[in-house]
This record gives sequence, C-alpha cells and structure tokens, in this order.
Amino acid sequence: MKPSEQSRLRDIRERTFRFAIRVVNLCQRLDDKPGVGRILGRQLLRAGTSIGANIEEAQAAQSRADFISKNAIALKEARETHYWVRLLAAADVVSDTQISDLQTEAGELMRVLGAIVVSSKKI
Repeated sequence: MKPSEQSRLRDIRERTFRFAIRVVNLCQRLDDKPGVGRILGRQLLRAGTSIGANIEEAQAAQSRADFISKNAIALKEARETHYWVRLLAAADVVSDTQISDLQTEAGELMRVLGAIVVSSKKI
C-alpha cells in the first residue's frame, strides 16, 4: 500500500471515530427526553457508530474482497445515519442548528466511503 493510501485510511479511521463520538453525544441528549427522540436516537446510535466499526474491521481484512465488503457496509451505515439525522431535523426533534454539522459530515462520509469502494474495485 502506498504511503498516501495509508494516510488516507488513517484519516478516515479518525474521522469516523470522531463522528461516532458526536453521534453518541447527541444520542445521550436524546435519551434524556421521553418520546420519539429516544427511539430515533437508538437507531441513529446503531448506524452512526457502526460506520467506524466497519472501517476498523476493514483494516484487518483478509482479502481485497473483504476490504471492499467492509467499506461497502460502512457506506450503507453512513447512508442510514444520514437518513436518521435528516429525519430528526425534518421532524423538529432536534433543531437544524444543532444537527446541521452532523448532517453535513454524514454526507461527506458517504462520498468518501463511496470513493474508497469504487477505487478499491478498480485496483
């Protein structure tokens, strides 16, 4: 693996880890409130923390196909996370100002992970 590829993978690992921390913090706030926010928060927590977990798994992939598969799963989880974040904002469970950065980052992670999957398939 080229040094630039190693650096990029290290960056996505750190980025998804920081994203998961932000998701956990939001979900802790949602869990303090009764109602639908708590339920949606649990969905968000599962998907949002799974992105980084699958990226970590990809680092120990047994083959290129396994690496691609783990990153594809991370991409699916990023898409699901983006959905839950959009839903929380659209349903006014969380204000747009509180969640817009998280929504933007989820969208960017989808693009980065999509690029990793596509480029890994070309090699």
